[in-house]
Amino acid sequence: MSDYNEPPSAFALHLGYDLVEWREGYARYEMPIIEAIANRQGLPHGGVHATLLDSAMGLSGCWTGDPDRRVMALTLSLNVQYIGRPAGTRLICEGRKTGGGRSTFFAEGVLTDDTGLLLAKGTGVFRYR
Repeated sequence: MSDYNEPPSAFALHLGYDLVEWREGYARYEMPIIEAIANRQGLPHGGVHATLLDSAMGLSGCWTGDPDRRVMALTLSLNVQYIGRPAGTRLICEGRKTGGGRSTFFAEGVLTDDTGLLLAKGTGVFRYR
C-alpha cells in the first residue's frame, strides 16, 4: 500500500473510481459497476475501460514517495484491447511502468473485474510535465 494517496480528480469523483494502491512503478484503481457507466447493452462503456487504463498507467510513472513533490504526466499514446465482459460487481485496473527515460515513460495496464475475469489490456506512452 502507498504511504500517501493522490487526491482524486474532479473527473474521478464524477465517475466514481478510487485509487486503492500506489507505489513505485504501480497504480491500482477500483470502480463499482453501476448503471450510470453502462452503454446501450448494459455493460460498462468502453470509455470507462480506457479511462481506468489511462489513469492507472499514467499514475504508475508518477510516484515520488514524497507527498510534497508531485509529478504529473500527459498521455501521448493510448492503446486499448477490449477482451471480455464483466461478471462481477467491481472493475479493477492495475497499471505498471515498463520503462522510459527523463521525459517520457511507457506503461501497460490490465483491467479485470472482481471475479478475476480479464476485460481489457492497454499500453501507453506518457510525457512528464
